[in-house]
Amino acid sequence: MNRKTLIGLAVATAIALTIAVMLQFSQQPRSSDDEGRPSEALAPTLAGHVNDIDKLVVTGAGGKVIATLVRGDGGWTLQEKGGYAVDTGKLRAFLLKLADSKRLEPKTADAARHAALGVEDVAAADAKGVLVELGGLAQPLRLVVGESSTRGGNTFVRFADEAQSWLASGLLAPEETAADWLARDLVDIDAARVAQVELTAPDGSSVKVSKSAEGDADFALAGIPKGREAGSAYTINGLAGALDGVRFDDVLPAGEAPPPANARKARYATFDGVVIDAVAWEAEGKHYARFVAALDDARAASHAESAGASATTQASATGADADAKQNDAPAEGAPAAAPEPGSAPAKDPQARLAGVREEVASLQRRFDGWTFVVPAYKYAALDKSLEDLLKPVESAKPAAGKAGAKK
Repeated sequence: MNRKTLIGLAVATAIALTIAVMLQFSQQPRSSDDEGRPSEALAPTLAGHVNDIDKLVVTGAGGKVIATLVRGDGGWTLQEKGGYAVDTGKLRAFLLKLADSKRLEPKTADAARHAALGVEDVAAADAKGVLVELGGLAQPLRLVVGESSTRGGNTFVRFADEAQSWLASGLLAPEETAADWLARDLVDIDAARVAQVELTAPDGSSVKVSKSAEGDADFALAGIPKGREAGSAYTINGLAGALDGVRFDDVLPAGEAPPPANARKARYATFDGVVIDAVAWEAEGKHYARFVAALDDARAASHAESAGASATTQASATGADADAKQNDAPAEGAPAAAPEPGSAPAKDPQARLAGVREEVASLQRRFDGWTFVVPAYKYAALDKSLEDLLKPVESAKPAAGKAGAKK
């Protein structure tokens, strides 16, 4: 094979490779406009101005407003829930997704085909998308957010005053129920902090469990009838977990859902002085509760002092151990030993007390003026009677041979 033939083959191969690469590129989803420019921001007026947003409205099918989030002097609140606090982390994450989104490629501008992408006018009774309106920008932003693409990770959108629809980067669907925008963490008191629980039933009967010392493993059940025994420690201890990691399902202004006269009552007292009273009831398949937080000043002060003394003693013991170890000090130039765990200075009792006071104040700000819809399993922890916490009475067994037939 001569030199000219080799050169010809090399050129032909290069041309074929170039054509193949061009064909492959042409079949991939484009991230540029029709003139080859890089993809632009979906909402250029939003980029860099997320902190300027002061209102977010989500509207669904039939033009029904789902959620109206408004920023006021006290922060973000939700109008549809009486002005309860919004989950600002969730809100910010959504706004940042919108700000970061890019226009990947234009889609249909034919209004008759918008429904296929879920970007039809939300006034339609069967509209699949939602209208997102943002206030606080130089120009209000009104965006219909439709279906996610079959390729995943992207969303079809259309600006409400434009016919042109787009494929935009990211999953941009907002929360589509009002309750999903709420700051739903209600109270989180670890069962290990609880010293006493008292439940009062609608008929006035009560159940009381308590620990005599903070380090006790199990709660003791009070008022055990003669001839009966306490039930499983697991069930009795479970009463103290009712306030551990409580997230409510929904919230209403207290005036819209007052407790009935036969509501259940509960009181939880912690070793460090936090007292929470609850009133709970069941209605129309839902479980409602109201809470009040208060501070037992004497108990809080005593606990802060004893905890501070205990920490000081522990720190002193740690320091003594460290002094003893210095007798075996490393040679000059050797690396120093890492500090022992627990060697930090003891926390001042007044600082401990101030921390508990602030916890109570924060809880009461969250509770005051509201009725909460709580999960059924949390309500069940309040719906206990003394009989529920006792060992079952064994059925009487028939005397041996008494029921047998005579032979």
